[in-house]
Amino acid sequence: MIREMKKEDYDQVYALWMSMKGFAMRSVDDSREGVARFLARNPGSSVVAEEDGQIVGAILCGHDGRRGCLYHVCVSAGYRRRGIGTAMVVFAMEALKREKISKVSLIAFTANDIGNAFWKKIGWTRREDLNYYDFVLNRENIVAFNQ
Repeated sequence: MIREMKKEDYDQVYALWMSMKGFAMRSVDDSREGVARFLARNPGSSVVAEEDGQIVGAILCGHDGRRGCLYHVCVSAGYRRRGIGTAMVVFAMEALKREKISKVSLIAFTANDIGNAFWKKIGWTRREDLNYYDFVLNRENIVAFNQ
């Protein structure tokens, strides 16, 4: 079942994120409080896939009023290649369309072969005409990669 993510889903979503090898987690943004803040700011657009009461996929989705963005897109390894990722993306994009958002972006690590193949397969375009920049406002928001 594909449905809207709720703050009560946090424990299962966090466990899913932690099971993803190479997944980047931020100590503040991905904390219970950080995810609750994101969901409150972007109601109705984040999504989970649930099977037998267990969350097997998740997407954090939000927008700034102009452009949507997908974050932390993942499907548990044992549930891949069953259309779950595509169904979650469609759910998130439909939510953005209801908000009158007409363009969506995401970031995929270059080393994420599975993720990059997925985005290409479902018709997303890799941008080569721009540079992506970051500026860290909160140095305590530590990034760690799952091993």
